[in-house]
Parts: sequence; structure tokens; C-alpha cells
Amino acid sequence: MSGPLSGIRVLELGQLIAAPFATRLMAEFGAEVIKVEPPGEGDPLRKWRKMHEGTSLWWYLQSRNKKSIAVNLKSPDGLDIVKQLAKSADVVVENFRPGGLEKLGLGWDVLSALNPNLVMVRISGYGQTGPYRDRPGFGAIGESMGGIRFTTGSPEAPPARVGVSIGDTLASLHGVIGALMALLRVKTGQGAGQVIDVSLVESVFNVMESLVPEYDLLGEVRTRTGGALPGITPSNTYPTRDGGYVVIAGNSDPIFRRLMTAIGRPDLADDPALRNNEGRSQQSAMLDGTIADWSKTKTVDEALAVLDAADVPAGRIYSVADIVADPHYQARDMILQAELPGGTAVKMPGIVPKLSDTPGEVRWQGPALGAHTDSVLAELGLDPARIAALREKGAVA
Repeated sequence: MSGPLSGIRVLELGQLIAAPFATRLMAEFGAEVIKVEPPGEGDPLRKWRKMHEGTSLWWYLQSRNKKSIAVNLKSPDGLDIVKQLAKSADVVVENFRPGGLEKLGLGWDVLSALNPNLVMVRISGYGQTGPYRDRPGFGAIGESMGGIRFTTGSPEAPPARVGVSIGDTLASLHGVIGALMALLRVKTGQGAGQVIDVSLVESVFNVMESLVPEYDLLGEVRTRTGGALPGITPSNTYPTRDGGYVVIAGNSDPIFRRLMTAIGRPDLADDPALRNNEGRSQQSAMLDGTIADWSKTKTVDEALAVLDAADVPAGRIYSVADIVADPHYQARDMILQAELPGGTAVKMPGIVPKLSDTPGEVRWQGPALGAHTDSVLAELGLDPARIAALREKGAVA
């Protein structure tokens, strides 16, 4: 394996989205990720959403570059295997409900005693402490209680879902950041391992901009505004003649002037009352109406041609079909060609971020359940007879 995390071993004790997405990112940049799954069905994500020959397409993406071992955590032998793996791991990532690993005998006190340099990322709904710690928490709840759903959608409609599991993925990203910071401390000899306590609710809350001081000092409760960006004007979604939409962000002073000139309103470009954002925000309805009156006379392509020529940030709203066909996505290797078991070709998302010297890579798609059980156990020193005996006892599969 190559990549900036080559030589780092990650033990994943997670299911579905938050913990597995974090370990996927690590695996793409060279970490050896060993995913522990229950025998039989494995991670429930294997059966989520759209399927190909009985396996979720999401699974193939979410678990690429990982090794799958099927271990029964209700078996003493299975628990011993996990402990042995933790001894040689740099990072453990888990998303059990708080106290879940402790009930199995795999809590931080046990694992850190086996490996003092271990970094443990714990992703849960509300965190490892606090009055809500024992509540079940999924991404949808994190998004709701973290503040993002209250601000998403049209003011005339109920709060809306973003469209993807943004709460889970934000928690994953915070988990990876925490793990890398803790690893840096260990690898530079500044200290031992530690726990990274990541809450779905807090991960969403952390990206909510100036929500709290606006409320505390001004008494303002930010709510749903559709495509507009209140207080930053003009920035909105505008209809076009062909039934499409363009997003236009003309919200810096020079960009605003270029935008007004481009749409044939030099009078507004030169209006002293609109010279800065504060003045423009006081007349946001008028400005949005003016821009919409212009955009409705253009097709999406015509509007973008005018705005690009004027150096005004603007873009169409992409569907997945637009993304896959886009030459910029293709030039940036953001649409990769993969192969599923049986030889079926399928497009998959590329890797983010782009590192100039040690880029990430896809070595294989999400593996079959237990595909690496024998090889991983062999690395622990178990011979084939011992592995067969464990399989016979139901400790592994």
C-alpha cells in the first residue's frame, strides 16, 4: 500500500455510515483498515438502497480498500481476536451507542491497557457524556438537533432533509480530523493515545456559522430561506426561460457591480445606496426581483455565458447525470471506472482531497463478507487448523 497513511493500521468496529465513512477516507490514503463484521449478514449497509446482485452499490463505495473479517463479538474467542488486533492497531473507530463496547469488554480502559498508544474514535449521537448520551442517535437526529434542518428548505414548507446523510458524514470528517491530530501527537513522541469523542449533533452544530451569536446578541433565529442567503446580497437561485435555474453569487462589491452591468442595469451598479453589502441587504427583494426578471429572459446556457464573460460566480444546479457528463469532473478524476464482482463495469466517485505527492487511490471495491478473515488471522499467528476450529465454534466466519 502507498499513500500518506501507509503503515497505519485502523480497526473498524462500526456499521452503516458514520464510522465506516471515516475509515473509508483513511483507507483511500493508504491506511490498512480491518473492518470487523458480524457473521451472517455483516454490516446492514450491504443491503441498503439500490442493489446489484444482492449487494448494495453503496457498500462497494463505502468499503473500498477495506479488509473484511467476520467475527462474532458475542464469543469469547471472537472478543480475544479483536483484542489481539487492537494491540497492533494505531486507530480504532467505532459507532456503538455509548457503553456498548464496555458491555462487550472492549471499552477504552481495556483496549488502552493493551495498547497505550492507541487512538480511539468514538462516534455517537450525542457524545460519550451528558444527559442524552444513552439515547439512540442517527444522522437524521443529529441534523435536526444540530440546527441544520431548521434552516433547510422553503419558508412555506416543513424543514427539509439536505438530500444525503450529511449528519453522518460531518461526524465522520470530524472523526478523521481528530484521529489525525491524535496520531500526530503519538507519532512525534508528544504523548500517548487518547479518545476522540465525536457527536453527530455537535458535528452538525459546528458548521452552523454565526447562529449562536446572532441569537444571543440580536435575538435573531435563523430559519428557512429557500435558495437565498439572507444578509449576503445578492445570492440566490433564479429561474430561466427554459424552466431551469441558475445560482448567482454576486455578493462582493466589485462582483455586484459587474453583475448589474452584465444584466443591463448600470444604474444599480453605480447606486451609492447599493455600494456595500449592508445597503444591498436592505433592498434584497428588489435586487432578487431585478435579477430574476433578467434571468427569465435567458436559457440556463445563455445566462451562464453572460455571467461567465462578466466574471460573476454562477452555476447550474447539477443532477447526478450532469455530474457524470461534466468534463471538469472527468478531468479531475472525480468519476472513476470500477468493476463489480462478475465483471460488471460501474462508475464510482473519485477521491478527495487531491494530494500532489501522495494521492489516494482505489485498490479494490467493498469486499465480500469475511473475505480477509483467514489472512488477517494468519497475520496474528493462527495456523489453518486453529482458524478452522474457530470457524467451527462460530467465533469467526
